Amino acid sequence: MQATQNAETSTDGCTEKVSILFIFWTFLKIGSVAFGGFMALISVIENTVVKQRGLLRHRDMLDAISLANLLPGPQAVNVVAFAGYRLRGGMGALAAASGVILPSFLLLLALSYLYFRYGEIVALQKAFQGFIPAVAAIVLSVAWRMGRKTVTGVREALLVAIAAGVLALVPLAYKVYAPPAIIAAFALIGLYLFRDLRKGGATPIASNPISWRHFLLVASLLAALTLLWFFPLPLERDGLALLTLTFASMSLMLFGGGYVFIPIIGSIVVGEYAWLSQQEFTDGIAMGQITPGPILISATFIGYKVAGLAGATLSTVAIFMPPAILMVTASQALDRIRQSAVTQSAMRAIHCGVIGMIIVAAFVILRTALPVWPIDPSHAWPTLLILCGSLVGLIRFNLDVLWIIPAAGVLGYLLY
Repeated sequence: MQATQNAETSTDGCTEKVSILFIFWTFLKIGSVAFGGFMALISVIENTVVKQRGLLRHRDMLDAISLANLLPGPQAVNVVAFAGYRLRGGMGALAAASGVILPSFLLLLALSYLYFRYGEIVALQKAFQGFIPAVAAIVLSVAWRMGRKTVTGVREALLVAIAAGVLALVPLAYKVYAPPAIIAAFALIGLYLFRDLRKGGATPIASNPISWRHFLLVASLLAALTLLWFFPLPLERDGLALLTLTFASMSLMLFGGGYVFIPIIGSIVVGEYAWLSQQEFTDGIAMGQITPGPILISATFIGYKVAGLAGATLSTVAIFMPPAILMVTASQALDRIRQSAVTQSAMRAIHCGVIGMIIVAAFVILRTALPVWPIDPSHAWPTLLILCGSLVGLIRFNLDVLWIIPAAGVLGYLLY
């Protein structure tokens, strides 16, 4: 495949011959079909960029998910920025993030216009019901492929099971803390459990040094934005400056994913600044959920209400860009230390933990389509049909997700 041939990896982890336009177009297509939230988007990226085109490795995706769970910001876009950076450096990160966000941005912009003009949401629910089991199947197929390469023995299988069990059983009030806690704990476990990887001595750390001047500049800018969360500037309440700085500072306080952050956003945009009513805010979140891509695309809706097209654009950029910059900066440090045998033993256990969390994510997604357990086959058969058909298509016939998602939407419209 030509795309695979073009993806010749250089020593710094980026590809030399994949064009910026190709990256943008690839992630634009991914962003058009990535319904279902963080893990669904990651699964589509893995299917397209790793499985279909061979531009990145499974290990790269596992590294990205691990790092995204430890850093603030929208995890899905952080992983996209990581992937783009791996492909073509800083411009690749910008092209990938822009491409994956643009479809959701344009769709939500259109829905926002219709909502504030006519006061109602466009009815798309039946088709979107079909997406849910297909998305669960995509996530399960990714866990299957990653597991085949990562789980090579009893130790790895046990770690996958432990991670899945912990994440599934942890009380709801502590769900936000579970992913980073699992990653941190598994790093320590890996140092002991896979210590045999270090018997030959530590591999020298990568020779390419981090630009500390660049690192300190980025850290200073992000720290300044974080301080604005605690000490907001006296700016015009409905002005673009306050709107942009509010979302930029909020983005760096986000740990645990978009769903965890929704109440915090609501307290600011509804309670403190009164940019939206509670009903408008609820409707905006709902519209964000029926678009592909990350749930925090709801920032587009809020920005549109406050300041029209300019507000929508700046709010969207502000909620996604600062954490993406932090992700890319942190990935440079990961590049430097990843060749260490100590790091490899820790990352091996972390990768197993990530696979366990991916498996749980698939069942969480499926649970939204099958809320009543035990399952009643007379009511659940459309969901089970789409789930099984998608799994067969993905695993047995190696179909691209760009075929699976639209077909599931059509079936959802016809069957529900």
